[in-house]
Amino acid sequence: MFNNKNILITGGTGSFGKKYTETLLKRYKPAKIVIYSRDELKQFEMQQLFNDSCMRYFIGDVRDRERLMQAMDGIDYVIHAAALKQVPAAEYNPMECIKTNISGAENVVKAAIASEVSKVIALSTDKAANPINLYGATKLASDKLFVAANNMVGKRKTRFSVVRYGNVIGSRGSIVPFFARLLRSGAKELPITHPEMTRFIITLQQGVDFVLKNFERMQGGEIFVPKIPSIKVVDIAEAMAPGLPRKIVGIRPGEKIHEVMCPADDSHLTLEFEDHYVIKPTIQFAYESDFSVNRLGETGKPVPEGFEYNSGNNTRWLGREEFRKMAEEYL
Repeated sequence: MFNNKNILITGGTGSFGKKYTETLLKRYKPAKIVIYSRDELKQFEMQQLFNDSCMRYFIGDVRDRERLMQAMDGIDYVIHAAALKQVPAAEYNPMECIKTNISGAENVVKAAIASEVSKVIALSTDKAANPINLYGATKLASDKLFVAANNMVGKRKTRFSVVRYGNVIGSRGSIVPFFARLLRSGAKELPITHPEMTRFIITLQQGVDFVLKNFERMQGGEIFVPKIPSIKVVDIAEAMAPGLPRKIVGIRPGEKIHEVMCPADDSHLTLEFEDHYVIKPTIQFAYESDFSVNRLGETGKPVPEGFEYNSGNNTRWLGREEFRKMAEEYL
């Protein structure tokens, strides 16, 4: 569905945007891929990797609606990956986080509708489910904006959906490169915030593939959640440095012991499919949608009342060796 199509990626110079671009160029023949981001150095570096004739690089901020309008002219599909993601930075600079993650999301919505983009998928995070930090709260607000946007389109064709997933192995600021950096510098122990802490784990390619598939599945208004494995943080440490002592340093501000992707409070809205969940919108749209059957004909069924999908009650767990295989390029 991406052949001869024009695709825009906000925050496109990030790890997701680069892998998404790489995958599009390998599997499809897009007419145009627009990388929209505000860092000219990262754009220059990305141009050295991806200089195909279909590539376009737009310097711009999602806070700038007029520039977004220019970038989205003639665009068919948008992936909204731009965000301020670092939890401590968001706590210290709350208004900057709000401007990018909430006001920026509003600008993407309005520009997409005005440009009559066909489909938009916004990337979310497990931290948006029952948020306890500002980053998660802004991403929850962003999710709500993209879901509700389906009621703003009128007779236009534009549809909006959200993809929510867990920690990406190797993404900037995540635990694997952090531990790897400590080990390279000769650390004699690894810091663990809590001995029972768990996390969902997904590779960058798995995240990209899930988003690609959901462009085909989406009707507009869904939050897609993949079924992915969990791992204990202590097992990550043991897999990366067998036998190395660990030091319990305490939970950081805004951190959870277990991450949630489908909250129990949304169980009445949650549908289970073979390899993913869908959280239906809380509001009624002007058009009818049966979210239990997606555009690919896959069928889902309601989850039990009170069901919660979190990294602690998951039925799929990564062993240390399996984790090492997933993370080998970062070890």
